[in-house]
Amino acid sequence: MSRDETEANRLRALRREIQPELVKLERRLFLRSGLSLGALSLLSGCDLSTGTNGTLIDRTLWAMSRANDRVQAWLFDPNKLAPTYPASMIDTPFRFNAYYPPDNIPEIDEATWKLDVSGLVADKTPWTLQKLRALPQESQITRHICIEGWSQIGQWSGVPLKAFLERVGADLTAKYVGFKCADRYYGSLDMPSALHPQTVLALDFGGSALPLEYGYPLRVRVPTKLGFKNPKHIVSVFVTNDYPGGYWEDQGYNWFSGI
Repeated sequence: MSRDETEANRLRALRREIQPELVKLERRLFLRSGLSLGALSLLSGCDLSTGTNGTLIDRTLWAMSRANDRVQAWLFDPNKLAPTYPASMIDTPFRFNAYYPPDNIPEIDEATWKLDVSGLVADKTPWTLQKLRALPQESQITRHICIEGWSQIGQWSGVPLKAFLERVGADLTAKYVGFKCADRYYGSLDMPSALHPQTVLALDFGGSALPLEYGYPLRVRVPTKLGFKNPKHIVSVFVTNDYPGGYWEDQGYNWFSGI
């Protein structure tokens, strides 16, 4: 029996054991298939990040989330592009979004900023903004879709992440690409999503350098994923085979979160 079959059988057994509790929970929350694990955990009062309650429901929700990640990864088409839009559809002003208010946006000095590179890469030399801007740039007008239910269209320009990873000699067979940020946010992508042709290290927004509120001086733009998978104020990129998690994912949101 394969590992996937074993885990599927374990998940079915857990679900049978707690079926009465899940039915009550579904009725109370009007649970739908599109409801995120993070939203479910907030509504149900489950502490999924720590497993404090240690309940079967917590464990089953985590198992369901991980199974959902695997299914989304299996269905992901690395050649399918997210929709693009004409300049006339760009939303102005573009909405600020973060886990903190605008007053807490980190102050970054371009003169001292650098992008650290680590993990499964051949060249770990830090990058300056000047070096990044010297690489070939691409532009896209795509829709940013927030898990909170809103979306907006913006124009982003920058270095394709695939080209950057190739330039630093990253192991493209590794599982994950992770990011650390100046605002203490962190996130990660599966390697196929990182190599997608529309995934960029964005340096510009609307034809000008990224404003502070949109992630200056560097952010990840991934139009094939929900907004929280697009970290801002990037200061570090690393390649790894160890699951790196993410700020919201470690609190219960689905990790893959494709759209």
